[in-house]
Amino acid sequence: MRKTSQAEEALDLRESVLDPYPSQIVGGGGILSARDFCVTERALHYHFPHSRMIHIGHPIPNFTAEAYQDGKISTVSLDQYRGQWLIMAFYPADFTFVCPTELGELAGRYDEFKKLKTEIVSISTDKAYTHAAWHDASPIIKTIQYPMIADPKGEICRAFGTYIEGAGESLRGTFIVDPDGILRTMDVHDNSIGRSTDEILRKLQAAQYVREHGNEVCPASWRPGQKTLTPGVAMVGKL
Repeated sequence: MRKTSQAEEALDLRESVLDPYPSQIVGGGGILSARDFCVTERALHYHFPHSRMIHIGHPIPNFTAEAYQDGKISTVSLDQYRGQWLIMAFYPADFTFVCPTELGELAGRYDEFKKLKTEIVSISTDKAYTHAAWHDASPIIKTIQYPMIADPKGEICRAFGTYIEGAGESLRGTFIVDPDGILRTMDVHDNSIGRSTDEILRKLQAAQYVREHGNEVCPASWRPGQKTLTPGVAMVGKL
């Protein structure tokens, strides 16, 4: 039997990683071990540099794309949001059903996010002109003031692991990035399930708190003003 090369394993892994409902992550020779997965991921990154999955605690990649905002289409880059917090809200498509309820809810609390020195961007595989048409047509989308980024080639979606091959759409994904461009939280799920802006805001507040108080951590359902935890030997077994 011919031995499968790393490049072939990378091709197989690419299909399984980008499959929205994979049953298992496999390479050419079967299920990959942790070591083989890391080796194959490097091969995958070599052959498909924009397909590598991002990781918590690591910088997000920079992309330049068109965006619709305030009645204009302009070019933006992810790097321009350095120095502030960033919420990236990936969604399947314009002129759909669940999406306007989510994006509209974010728009309704945009001022709260801005007070926390946070920008919001929404991202789909639609073109910027489609964003503009949707903004003009929908009463809910018309309330959006934040940038609506266009990713028609799916490059940003692939980099963040939300792209659905074949469908050409994105899964619902929410990513919180700190002012240094480091990914702090990520949440990707089925497109039939809408997100909660309240939970996104809560996670942002928790991420901001632990950034400012490095020796403390936030317990379950923590909200500003509630008690935090300070990990240490004295706390072991006390909870």
